Amino acid sequence: MRHEKLDKKFFLVREDVLPEAMKKTLDAKEMIERGKAESVWDAAQKVDLSRSAFYKYRDTVFPFHTVVKERLITLFFYLEDRSGTLSHLLGEVASSGCNVLTIHQTIPLMGRANVTLSLNTAGMQIEIEELLIRLRKLEFVERVEVLGSGA
Repeated sequence: MRHEKLDKKFFLVREDVLPEAMKKTLDAKEMIERGKAESVWDAAQKVDLSRSAFYKYRDTVFPFHTVVKERLITLFFYLEDRSGTLSHLLGEVASSGCNVLTIHQTIPLMGRANVTLSLNTAGMQIEIEELLIRLRKLEFVERVEVLGSGA
């Protein structure tokens, strides 16, 4: 199996240099959060954005205050189905200082299982990028993705 470089970097970018679709995605997310839109379709219509553009950017662009305030991150894992893998994974997460908020694991199929963890990173002693590198080095982890961060 070929290992691709999966490390994601995060950047702080001024609003005026963001593409219009990203700005509109942020506006639509805020409308949904504040109850000013009843659905993604409704919010996308109100800000003149396609739903596909909304879904493309919704988990990749966040207001700065949200990420700083909440310190939440959701990670997706594709794991080999072996005894103790989830326990070992959770141990690595805990040793970084993260607090596990939710765990969802699928039933293993063909020797593989999907696990989604929502973490509070407020107590982390290392950078998120370092945690991702450590998690990707675990022999039973085939893939790690950041599904979302912030609120």
